[in-house]
Amino acid sequence: MTILLTGATGYIGKRLLPALLDLGHHIICCVRDKKRFPVDGVFAHPNIQLLEIDFTQPVKEIPAVRDVEVAYYLIHSMSDADGDFQELEAVSARNFNQLIEQTRARQLVYLGGIANEAVLSRHLASRKKVEVILAESGVPLTVIRAGIIVGSGSSSFEIIRDLVEKLPFMIAPKWLNTRIQPIAIRNILEYLVGVLNHPQTLNKSFDVGGPEVLTYKQMLLQFAEVRKLRRWIVTVPVMSPRISSYWLYFVTSTSYRLAVNLVNSMKVEVVAADNALEQILGIKPMTYRQAVELAFQRIAQNEVPSSWKDALGSSSDQASLAEHINMPVHGCLMDSRAMRISGDAARVLDNIWAVGGRRGWYYGNWLWQIRGLMDKLAGGVGLRRGRRSPVHLNSGDAVDFWRVLVADRSGRRLLLYAEMKLPGEAWLEFRIKSKEDGEYLQQIATFRPTGVLGRLYWYTVSPLHFFVFGGMIRNMERYGR
Repeated sequence: MTILLTGATGYIGKRLLPALLDLGHHIICCVRDKKRFPVDGVFAHPNIQLLEIDFTQPVKEIPAVRDVEVAYYLIHSMSDADGDFQELEAVSARNFNQLIEQTRARQLVYLGGIANEAVLSRHLASRKKVEVILAESGVPLTVIRAGIIVGSGSSSFEIIRDLVEKLPFMIAPKWLNTRIQPIAIRNILEYLVGVLNHPQTLNKSFDVGGPEVLTYKQMLLQFAEVRKLRRWIVTVPVMSPRISSYWLYFVTSTSYRLAVNLVNSMKVEVVAADNALEQILGIKPMTYRQAVELAFQRIAQNEVPSSWKDALGSSSDQASLAEHINMPVHGCLMDSRAMRISGDAARVLDNIWAVGGRRGWYYGNWLWQIRGLMDKLAGGVGLRRGRRSPVHLNSGDAVDFWRVLVADRSGRRLLLYAEMKLPGEAWLEFRIKSKEDGEYLQQIATFRPTGVLGRLYWYTVSPLHFFVFGGMIRNMERYGR
């Protein structure tokens, strides 16, 4: 079957695409910018066809879409920085209908938002309007209405994570008492795949949600329990929407414009009216706690296929799948260094691939050994795991108390994830980059602290970082010269 997938570089689209490919379908991915679409791994599948279409502009005749039988509409513009996102979403939906008229589609699938309240936020009202516009296409429409989607990289997950891990005590707006029905990203994908060509879902709308109705406050506290953190939250009625937006903006990694829209949405209850789709497809929704635990499993394994930030403005070319396993930026502390390479860059690349084990860490190995001993005493893996091979590395290999996440030799990039006992999460990245004046070795240590203790840990060991990380990059560049 030929399927048209819009929003293919967005949070949902990147996860839905592999699921559809596994079923043997031919997927036409509509993207605004081809440069943002991965070209490696599953994204290089022969059953993928790319179309560069900007749905904010009128759609011309495109012969490639004539055989499309089912289309997914996953376009969402709430975080768009310019203009009125409501009008932008309406324009995009109308232009999408122009494209569908060129196909022989017999089903449209739209992921919208639960909108059962009499007074809706601008965001939810916009999603409902899009639903009405898509129905005007004349193609049988299946609407899946969801509330808060919980998964690694989702906006709700990352914002709650920022709040919980940064603030031991919160004086929060009263909208934290608003009731919602969160749903796991895994279940959303099951619903999106399950309705495909299903006769009982044509020309129908379904609310979907998890098995629990919670308040935002309860979500924060359950999240803290999963992270084994004690948190205290007091809600007050005096915070205006503007103050609430600034509060969310300064505490989390979201933009102010998106914070405003989120606050407006968070004042509206989002509870499923009747999850009939659960019975039709035989799906058992996960609890909120299970969804959070699964998300952290993905993060620990660095298997986060998409992030809500993917849907924001284009940032750079994405030349390999390794670009999707990036170290986090928001809420992190970093030590970043670069050094011009003298002589052969291939020699330095060999040095990167030999790090750890018998070769050691190029500077202060006795300090690394003490750190390994401390980790062992704390119940961690310690430094004595060594490495499988002195010169070869593959993703998943152990290197002392690090785990290899990316070993992209052709891309000249090595990314390690710390498995030692830490009050947070740590990454160590090495790259060789070309500049106009030569080749450079880049070394970045990233630490995402858990609460106040994590920050105290980072600043306590920062003086050692000055010597250890500085000596490491110098000696790694010089070794074997």
